[in-house]
Amino acid sequence: MKNEIELANAGAVVLDLIETINENRAYLSEIDGAIGDGDHGINMSKGFSQCRDALLAQPTLPGLASAFDALAMTLLDGIGGSMGPLYGSVFMGFAETLAGHQRMDAQLFGAALARAVADVQSVGSAQVGDKTLMDTLIPARDAYLAALSQGADFDEALGAMVAAAETGWKSTKALQARIGRAARLGERSIGVLDAGATSCFLLLRTLGSSLQKRLV
Repeated sequence: MKNEIELANAGAVVLDLIETINENRAYLSEIDGAIGDGDHGINMSKGFSQCRDALLAQPTLPGLASAFDALAMTLLDGIGGSMGPLYGSVFMGFAETLAGHQRMDAQLFGAALARAVADVQSVGSAQVGDKTLMDTLIPARDAYLAALSQGADFDEALGAMVAAAETGWKSTKALQARIGRAARLGERSIGVLDAGATSCFLLLRTLGSSLQKRLV
């Protein structure tokens, strides 16, 4: 049964996340343009690309914990607005939970995911239903932990995480924004997907598939 990941050999997971953001740069900005500034994809791509360049400049690619740390620090320093602190908190939560471990099993990933959500919640006040990335992130965490509690293995729990993330992301289309610039639009924010929820889904989907490929 494939239930562990060798962290020293998994730094390329972060490169997969970076590629996903860069591939969807225009799409994310297009969504953001409907009810926001229209720069979500541009800002995310800028920060993620800076991390890619820093990682590839090293003699060898670092392990997953260090790669997550590099991404977190780059986003905290390199992205304006709210997304830098929010996504920086997500990946710092992963990095600090995984630090010092040689392998990651399903329980350790669950702890890292829970820490990531808690760290984001400490930065902002958004909850499910506010039309933010939390509409993707919280259901993903809850589904992953629920799957584990019901006896799922690592691969199955990751699948549950991604499925819930997708459902949460799609739910934002029917929501009225309660937080951020879009909240000023009132009911006019209904009918459009949230850009942060979209990038969060894309990242979680890539994270899930990238980790599944590395299970040993």
